[in-house]
Amino acid sequence: MPTSFLEIVELPDGRIILRRADDEEALVTLDFSADARAFMQGHHVEVAKAMLNIGVQMAGRLADGELDRDDHDSSSRVLH
Repeated sequence: MPTSFLEIVELPDGRIILRRADDEEALVTLDFSADARAFMQGHHVEVAKAMLNIGVQMAGRLADGELDRDDHDSSSRVLH
């Protein structure tokens, strides 16, 4: 991915996206359920920022070859 400034935006429909500052297209979209929002007691934006920050860091480490890439198929899977 080319180097550019990224921004986190909460959309009017409640979704939170990560996008390039010079582009309207979402790179990543987070959509918390009503139950998840209630559990977070209004702190869903802070949680989204933390999730996206770690994701960007991990992507950078993968791109730099610091982490091994796992070979997986594209089927749905449990990640924890």
